[in-house]
Amino acid sequence: MIEVQEQQNQLTPYIDQFERFEQDSELSPAHFLPIRKAAIARFAELGFPTNRDEDWRFTNVAPIANMVTSPASQRTAEVSPSDVSPFLYPELDGPLLVFVNGRYCASLSHTQSMPDGVRVLNLAEAISAGDPVIEEHLARHACYQDRAFAALNTALFEDGVVVHVSKGATPDKTIQVLFITSPESVATVAYPRVLVVADESSQVSIVESYASVGPGDYFVNSVTEVVAGANATVDICRVEHEGDNGFHIGSLHLHQYRSSRVQYHLMSLGGRLISHDVYALLDGEGIDCSLNGFYVVEGKQQVDNHLWVDHAKPHCDSREFFKGVLADQGRGVFCGRIIVREGAQKTDAKQTNQSLLLSDRAQIESNPQLEIFADDVKCTHGATIGQISEESMFYLQSRGLSKAAARNMLVYAFAAEVMATLKILPVKTKLEAELFSRLPRLETTSA
Repeated sequence: MIEVQEQQNQLTPYIDQFERFEQDSELSPAHFLPIRKAAIARFAELGFPTNRDEDWRFTNVAPIANMVTSPASQRTAEVSPSDVSPFLYPELDGPLLVFVNGRYCASLSHTQSMPDGVRVLNLAEAISAGDPVIEEHLARHACYQDRAFAALNTALFEDGVVVHVSKGATPDKTIQVLFITSPESVATVAYPRVLVVADESSQVSIVESYASVGPGDYFVNSVTEVVAGANATVDICRVEHEGDNGFHIGSLHLHQYRSSRVQYHLMSLGGRLISHDVYALLDGEGIDCSLNGFYVVEGKQQVDNHLWVDHAKPHCDSREFFKGVLADQGRGVFCGRIIVREGAQKTDAKQTNQSLLLSDRAQIESNPQLEIFADDVKCTHGATIGQISEESMFYLQSRGLSKAAARNMLVYAFAAEVMATLKILPVKTKLEAELFSRLPRLETTSA
């Protein structure tokens, strides 16, 4: 009885938020309201996950569930161009959309360089206008029926971005989207939402970033939906620089059609607790799906990555390659599942998870899985967990390097394999430089 009451106390603030939210016709247009109601009802049924849930048995979300949050205010006047510049890539001259505490900030954005055949829309305005892309795709791919955090986002998100690339359009400019949190005196929550739709034979490149400025506790609950039409090519890099007191629960829901190609990178470089769910549905023949990830944790930080790659049709390839560097008391969780449906013959799937522990106190839980219901397939998975090789250290030191320099070089080399898969050069260059600058600190915290 006590447990039921505790769960009810955790849910009540969010239910109350929805009741106030429901009364605002601008935020909840009538044509989208039924989906929001279904989502909040499902969240009330599911509640926050606990360690009894298989996918969360290594992760404690009680600090989020017990956090008394209020919707973050816009506070755009308190966020200046100098605040956001460290998280941008000026070499990319495409459109830039900046959101402060989950809401669009026109003064920090620029959309004048919009390529032909590409629409980049403010999600709140697109919903109010009844945009046909919204009607067809928004909340149609995210699995809010069985994922509590996705349900909560679907019920309460206020704003976000829509990227729609028309049939045959092949813009050569990368789109930047930055969601920045400005913490307040009380704990806040924001619900960023991203929808990317690439029509047949189109291509698009996107950098999706999350960051914070200033101290304070906060919770970000994000959902990204990506639809890759037949023969489309989509390249997305998600970069996270959350603050030390930031909790971020994010999910990607990817739906690919015949002969489409998607490359998705997930780079986590900050935050108290970061958790990602990645769902990829390969719903056509000849699909290529590549999911790559890298994270660094120190102190008592934790990063979770949960992947589901569903091969629903034959002749598809998928690759998942995730690496983590764990220092001090950092923790990591990797759960990867490849599903090959009956009839999905000629599937070629490979999953790799590698972790480097810089401290005896660091922990990693790795759980790769295969579920195969077809007989003519090639599927492999592997996980390695290790520390820095003493032989490699001895070799480098014998060549004149100091112990610290040799150690840093080996950590950098471990990460470089994932960094090399990044096709957006300015992002790759900046992330490599940031990692290199953090190496001395990782050595200090793990000593």
